Amino acid sequence: MAEKIKKSDYNQSDSLLAELEGVIGYKFKNKEYLNEALRHSSYVNERRTAHLSCSERLEFLGDSVLSVIVSEFLFKKFSETEEGGLSSMRREIVDSESLAGFAKSINLGEYLLLGNGEEQSGGRNRQSNLEDAFEALIAAIYLDGGRDAAEAFVMPFVLATVEKRAKTNKVSDPKSRLQEIVQRGGGESPKYVITAESGPDHNKHFECNVLVENNVMGSGEGASKKEAEKAAAEQALLYFGEEVL
Repeated sequence: MAEKIKKSDYNQSDSLLAELEGVIGYKFKNKEYLNEALRHSSYVNERRTAHLSCSERLEFLGDSVLSVIVSEFLFKKFSETEEGGLSSMRREIVDSESLAGFAKSINLGEYLLLGNGEEQSGGRNRQSNLEDAFEALIAAIYLDGGRDAAEAFVMPFVLATVEKRAKTNKVSDPKSRLQEIVQRGGGESPKYVITAESGPDHNKHFECNVLVENNVMGSGEGASKKEAEKAAAEQALLYFGEEVL
């Protein structure tokens, strides 16, 4: 007979949920969406007797919701900018470093439900975890309150990033810079191919190649696919004689 696990054993405490709702300015009607967004896969894997959902499905949805919100905003605000420029701006807003920074600004890592191994290895501050958790939180808000609620949560982060970009007047994201360089030369957008994936869920390792016109121009490694893609883009920039910021 399977061990009975109480609801409180696999959900975040009500007090911490309420605290996080205060931080993000949104109160959930269905708390399960928020609990699921906070459950890291390592936490679920350690509780095999419970039928739990981790945040991974929400991360998938949140990535798409965020992309649509940002794309529509950029499309309307920068009406004279061509597709390549819009794509560059969008990538800079939604890249791994930016999303992790958004998560840090609301201390999202402090609310995550992590497995013991992930907790001990510094999972609350790991960039890939923070990025994924932020995307899952977007999806949770979207499912609970709809597009308007998700947009109200996301837009302050987007506007701050766009304002910062305008002040510096330069693209700092390696993938965006690489795309601009390639497109200026009349080439197709770079393609990123994950060539290897290894390690347990709490300590993944990815390897990536970036291809320009089917030629490998750079390779990179990282703890997430986006980190590996960024590292590959940086190597490609060096190949083109560009400085890596």
